[in-house]
Amino acid sequence: MKNLSHLLYDKLVKYNLSQPIAEYINMLVLCFCLIIIVISLDFLIRKFLLTTISKFAQKTKSKFDDILVANRVSRNIAHIIPLFLAIKVLPYILADFSKAEYVITKCLKVLGVFLALWIVRSLLNALKDYFKTLPKLKDKPIDSYIQVFMIFAWLIGLITSYGVIDDNVNLDSFFTKLGAASAIIILIFRDSILGFVASIQVSINDMVRIGDWVTMDKYGADGDVVEINLSTVKVQNFDKTITTIPTYALISDSFRNWRGMANSDGRRIKRAINIKIESIKYLNNEEIDVLKEIHLISDYLTLKKEAITDYNTSNAINKNLLINGRNLTNIGVFRKYIDVYLNQHSAINKDMIVMTRQLSPTTQGIPLEIYAFSKDKRWENYEYIIADIFDHLIAAIPYFNLEIFEQPNSKSYLNKV
Repeated sequence: MKNLSHLLYDKLVKYNLSQPIAEYINMLVLCFCLIIIVISLDFLIRKFLLTTISKFAQKTKSKFDDILVANRVSRNIAHIIPLFLAIKVLPYILADFSKAEYVITKCLKVLGVFLALWIVRSLLNALKDYFKTLPKLKDKPIDSYIQVFMIFAWLIGLITSYGVIDDNVNLDSFFTKLGAASAIIILIFRDSILGFVASIQVSINDMVRIGDWVTMDKYGADGDVVEINLSTVKVQNFDKTITTIPTYALISDSFRNWRGMANSDGRRIKRAINIKIESIKYLNNEEIDVLKEIHLISDYLTLKKEAITDYNTSNAINKNLLINGRNLTNIGVFRKYIDVYLNQHSAINKDMIVMTRQLSPTTQGIPLEIYAFSKDKRWENYEYIIADIFDHLIAAIPYFNLEIFEQPNSKSYLNKV
């Protein structure tokens, strides 16, 4: 390259060009040649690496090499040799332009630092995609860890670039200046720092995993977690919209994680029917005999009637008034019917709690609440099971001479008139 420079310079001088002009033209021609060589070499190396690695990736069973190709790792590595060549050759081309050589060489070295960062970034992205294919790590916040490594890589890259630009750099003074600027750095990276701390706490305490169903009313989130990174948690709601939640909000605010339900043996059913209070009454013997025809509680009513009759007879209870002694009520018999019905229902998990309970009276009547667990936890099937149970119970209520409480409407007032 040095001989070529002198040869070209001698040719230009023969055309009676002044020395400065000849030097400038000589420099521009050689720079142009260097650019062409660097671009051509970059293209050839990139083509060679892409072809070689792609063929190798097709022959192997591992997915990691395919992921490396997809993240352009080989493409970024291909830029190293052309850049190294440019840094080494440039001093010969700009031998007579020391200031230009100094500036351009510094720029190329800084470019080399950023190229190294770009290669590290593509490698980390490849590792992130590969880790997400592993079953043990599929639900872990890999994005957060990769972003932390990238933050440290960028800090090292910036410090290195500063050292390249300033030959007389003093690390003590540099870090002193960096400490003075820490307030600004903290302000800029506030969300990332909070997210980093939150990611560590979330991971250590196993609070949220990718794929968990979470509910966070404050942010309108109700769906599956699809991504966790330093700054945000992405939740795909059941209407397919995406809600983003600040990562640190998982620590500072409350939310509901349905993973426990998904990992359990059933999904909870907790719903009540409000019974109108004025429809509740004692049952006489004739009404009990009518209810005996209901198959699920026939044996229960037979045994219960005998036990009550024996008690009232042995204690000489005056049954002219039903309130005296022991009695059955229509709401009590209906509650027993619900309990028997749930215990014979094929969709209810009998190994978990199955209970029908009466809650405190309200202005809307007395709630009879079902507390049980369905075997099928899938949302659509779960809703179908609940609807099937309550369809039956609502239709069965009139057989017990009970009424469901409803808010009065215009028809209710017209019927009374």
